[in-house]
Amino acid sequence: MTVPSDQNKLSLTGSVALGTGVMIGAGIFALVGQVAELTGDWVPWAFIVAAIVVGFSSYSYIRYSATNPSSGGIAMLLKAAYGPGVVAGSFSLFMYISMVLAESLLGRTFGTYLLRAFGQQDAAAIWVSVLAVAAIATGAVVNLIGNRWVERSATFTAGIKILGIAILAVAGIIAAGAASLGEVFTATQGPNMAAGWLGFPAGITLAILAYKGFTTITNQGGDLRNPKRNIGRSILIAISVCTVLYLLITIAVTASLTIPEMIDARDYALAEAAAPLFGSWGVSLTVAIAVVATLSGLIASLFSVSKLYDMLRSMRQAPGLPGNHPHQSLVITAGLAILLAAFFDLSQIASLGAILYLAMDIAIHWGIINHLKHHVNATVWVPWVAIILDVAVLGPFLIVKAQSHPSTIIITAALALLIVVAQWIAVRRRRRHHPTSSADVPTPHAGH
Repeated sequence: MTVPSDQNKLSLTGSVALGTGVMIGAGIFALVGQVAELTGDWVPWAFIVAAIVVGFSSYSYIRYSATNPSSGGIAMLLKAAYGPGVVAGSFSLFMYISMVLAESLLGRTFGTYLLRAFGQQDAAAIWVSVLAVAAIATGAVVNLIGNRWVERSATFTAGIKILGIAILAVAGIIAAGAASLGEVFTATQGPNMAAGWLGFPAGITLAILAYKGFTTITNQGGDLRNPKRNIGRSILIAISVCTVLYLLITIAVTASLTIPEMIDARDYALAEAAAPLFGSWGVSLTVAIAVVATLSGLIASLFSVSKLYDMLRSMRQAPGLPGNHPHQSLVITAGLAILLAAFFDLSQIASLGAILYLAMDIAIHWGIINHLKHHVNATVWVPWVAIILDVAVLGPFLIVKAQSHPSTIIITAALALLIVVAQWIAVRRRRRHHPTSSADVPTPHAGH
């Protein structure tokens, strides 16, 4: 791979824009209604707690990336912690697939909101799939143009998204009255009866998806100026910006819609919330922001996730295409996202992505604690807290999904098993044909 010159590398502003570009997308536009279905009117609290969980989780990524910045980010962390075997390869692919699922979520959110602009939100599902495919393909084309176009588009659209969402949120709170702020802290209609008290931690699991895009920043190490300093700063800034925006927008939505209304419009809750407050122009503005957010999120995500797949291919943990196509990681990533967007709905995509992401996240923290704590100079109680918080929200989510949508658990388990088996076969084949391959040489300080 060609190493970009410092002049062509991402700035801190560009890095934050890419990170927020991935984060401010489907997570907030498509998940508010799904979170409400589990948490009742405690939706804002779910996003606040999710930010706390993600804040603790970010520590492990920041410590490793500050020590070993690379375009492989998470894949390199797992390889350093567990060696270049089945465990590192499997959890790296868990992360990769969860990111691709996030891209398909962005694509379907784009289609859902665009149809809402024309009053066609109840149109045949095929149209959501068609628009999702078109959005993902557009994001891939922009990435083919090059890094500078990606950064410029991300920086420009990030400003539009942040400003647009902030205006909608603040205007919504003002329109609903100052009492709407107090209602967040005095809400009485908690988790719904179907999910019981497990609904709140389960809802937090989905809310985490609105923040997990911060992990793509760790894949920018080879493309970012002064990465040892800027990766950590970029992650913290991106999480902070999103936390404030999500809190404001969820307060505005809960002030505008009842819980049943949010659930009925769960795939386009923000647009529905704008209607009673601002009328048709508010819906149009919300749709416009959603379209910009999802398209820019796709551009940023395809850039970062392709970098991760590049690293997985170089480590022989993932297959490539025949020949030596310079953009094959981008083609593979976009192709998988298109397939997922075409055949899964928003709820299935969100659930699959959440489970795979949190499983990988726990493996990251365990690797830091047991193998890399001295190498990255980590304070181990922080990743321990991150593990406890991950388990505390993932466990209830699995129970709730097993009761309400058992097929989601079955599909996730089958996909995880397929990845592990494929990695076992790949590692055996690699060691048989390339016994001295650098991919099989444990990295320094890996604890082996």
